[in-house]
Amino acid sequence: MQNNVLILDFGSQYTQLIARRVRELNIFCEIKPYNHLPEDLSEYKAVILSGSTFSVRSDEALHPDLSNIKGQIPLLGVCYGAQYLAHFHGGNVAPSNTREYGRARLSSIKENEPFFDKIDVGSQVWMSHSDTIKELPPQAELLASTHDVENAAFKIGNEKTYGIQFHPEVYHTKDGKQLLENFLVHIAGLAQTWTPDAFVETTVAELKKEIGNDKVILGLSGGVDSTVAAVLLHKAIGKHLHCIFVNNGLLRKNEFTEVLDQYKHMGLNVKGVDASARFLDALAGEEDPEKKRKIIGGIFIDVFDDEAHLVEDAKWLAQGTIYPDRIESVSASGGPSATIKSHHNVGGLPDYMKLNIVEPLKMLFKDEVRRVGVTLGIEDERLGRHPFPGPGLAIRILGDITREKVAILQEVDAIFINGLREWGLYDKVWQAGAMLLPVHSVGVMGDERTYEKCVALRAVESTDGMTADWVNLPYEFLQKTSNDIINKVPGVNRVVYDISSKPPATIEWE
Repeated sequence: MQNNVLILDFGSQYTQLIARRVRELNIFCEIKPYNHLPEDLSEYKAVILSGSTFSVRSDEALHPDLSNIKGQIPLLGVCYGAQYLAHFHGGNVAPSNTREYGRARLSSIKENEPFFDKIDVGSQVWMSHSDTIKELPPQAELLASTHDVENAAFKIGNEKTYGIQFHPEVYHTKDGKQLLENFLVHIAGLAQTWTPDAFVETTVAELKKEIGNDKVILGLSGGVDSTVAAVLLHKAIGKHLHCIFVNNGLLRKNEFTEVLDQYKHMGLNVKGVDASARFLDALAGEEDPEKKRKIIGGIFIDVFDDEAHLVEDAKWLAQGTIYPDRIESVSASGGPSATIKSHHNVGGLPDYMKLNIVEPLKMLFKDEVRRVGVTLGIEDERLGRHPFPGPGLAIRILGDITREKVAILQEVDAIFINGLREWGLYDKVWQAGAMLLPVHSVGVMGDERTYEKCVALRAVESTDGMTADWVNLPYEFLQKTSNDIINKVPGVNRVVYDISSKPPATIEWE
């Protein structure tokens, strides 16, 4: 890659948002843990230090090796990163009298300062810290203040080293994108060349070089990620790609046959494998969500191992893994951020499976995958499909998995999703689904008392799944959907709607 930005992760909940904002500027960036810097820094044209839950004043302060960065590569410290640059280079960081959290406004900005070009006094910023910078380092120059935070932004000497106490990556900082553009484009001199067309051209060339004439097996799911990965690989290696769509028994209603039919017209070599009994039998009696994920991931590997033996000389297993999968599973590439959940398609292969892994989308966010799909000429209907979890309905059935529960949830989900389409709401929602809860509730149907299952409906709006807000669906739609579910799905007598956002919740319930 050309014109890379390196983001060092200190465990901030906002680190991934920094990457998203940088990518929005058509600049490629990578997140690395603060204590695992790349050996070769020559490919990076700028470095950003993230925030952190730690304090620079504590014995547990996180210490990056900036010896080959500070003063040599344009450097921006955000929150903890700014405090680190101040505290360990001659300044002073101390506890704030009050926790400085939430909206603030810039009360002063240094005149004719390129870092704040096109940003005016009064611009809203977002603070989230309990320490504050009391004194700047020697040779540091104050660039901006707020009413409560004097040293809100500064520059160190003649270096292209900057620190900001606020978070430019969050939505609440109104000119955050402009500030990042000022630093990356106008100060660091990066070119804004990270585009879908450039990604396709570069990735196809890399795949051709890496794979050559080897045969590749790809697990299709019917979703956006695996579809784009398949078309990208097909563009690179053509007939050497062998796609497999596995029915794990946990798909949506009629999805196995419908997806196979949709792929017929895309020129891909696709084989359908019905392994539903194999998955459902292995999941019987298991309630723990992480164990369910691992069981499903293990069987997927076994199924693909079986199919690989049927493809002579297959040497690669391709996966539609994207960047948020890797971040949530491996804690920002191994950094201090908390792991949220494991993903069945993230990680290595067992020793007995003699296939190499290729993940052409592993550095893309979801919205970037869709833009690449447009460049590849994939039809809107496929690219607009809601994300669906790899483990399928297994993580939307809380508790143990049975064939009866799967059948119930498939019917509920079909009513909900089809209803969104009929009401013209599907494309206004980023992801939607139904959860089967491990509780029974009392109800009255006709003149009889019932004691049946409860389902929760979930619909969120998001850009890439890293954060999400619940969608305020019309009451009339929810009322009709609830009535349809209770009247048409035996065993369900109560429907609730989930109004939790991410964070603090996650999109899926398990």
